[in-house]
Amino acid sequence: MTKLKSFLVAIAFFALGTHHLFGQGCSDAGFCTINSFKPNSDDSAKVVNNRLKVGAFLGNADHSISAYGTYLEYNRQLNKKWGLDIKLTTLAQNGNGISTFGLSDIFVNANFKVNDRINLTLGSKIPLSDANEQLNNLPLPMDYQASLGTFDLIFGVSYEIKKIQWVVALQQPLTQNANQFMASDYPIDSDLRSFQSTNQFERAGDVLLRVSYPIHITSKLKLTPSILPIYHLTNDKYTDENNVTEEIVGSQGLTLNGNAYIDYEINSKNSIQLNLGMPFIVREARPDGLTRSFIANLEYSIRF
Repeated sequence: MTKLKSFLVAIAFFALGTHHLFGQGCSDAGFCTINSFKPNSDDSAKVVNNRLKVGAFLGNADHSISAYGTYLEYNRQLNKKWGLDIKLTTLAQNGNGISTFGLSDIFVNANFKVNDRINLTLGSKIPLSDANEQLNNLPLPMDYQASLGTFDLIFGVSYEIKKIQWVVALQQPLTQNANQFMASDYPIDSDLRSFQSTNQFERAGDVLLRVSYPIHITSKLKLTPSILPIYHLTNDKYTDENNVTEEIVGSQGLTLNGNAYIDYEINSKNSIQLNLGMPFIVREARPDGLTRSFIANLEYSIRF
């Protein structure tokens, strides 16, 4: 355990100090940022029935694209065992002379506390976009879509032992989106010719493992390093110009991310959290548009 703690601390400082690789971001897809899958930021004595969060993030994406997002989240503790979370997200992208913005998804999750160490989460991601945003009557690639456009099932288990927090979770699409982007539809000199075609995109599910360890620097300030491997279960698919379904080779595989959470408690009801993340290992192909070399998220939370 001591070696694991030291490794997590090293991850935190690495995430704080560097930002040069590209990998799967998670804030956009969302399941690793829902409340029950994030490192626990509440001491048990301070947990109250209601909490409201508002946050914003920015990230450096692939193809010289910048991504910006906001969210509003409400957490309700129904009793000692059951809790509910609901979260609304937005996303904007800017790059290559193209700017887009839209509502992304609604996350609805139920949480069940088995005991003091084990929690279960079952929920869904409900898309607010069909992921077929267009420009000049031509579909844009996934990199410019506000949502993956899929209705997803989310399930996870969190476990704590000796203050080390473990989360294992699955996000599985139950439907697919309506994206019709075909790179060959664009002129030869267009930047979008280099993007992966995603016409009739079929996205696979993801499994994540998060390991985190909170370090109390002062009574009000806490640093929580976290390691976050995400495994994309199979290759994604698209339909080519000849109406043939093709696998996107290299889209299956592992992305390994590091996160550093910094929590500051303003008072017993109000707090601020800064979350910084970056990848160490990446998948060869990332057609879903979730590529991020670095992401920073700032969140304000009020309990009542």
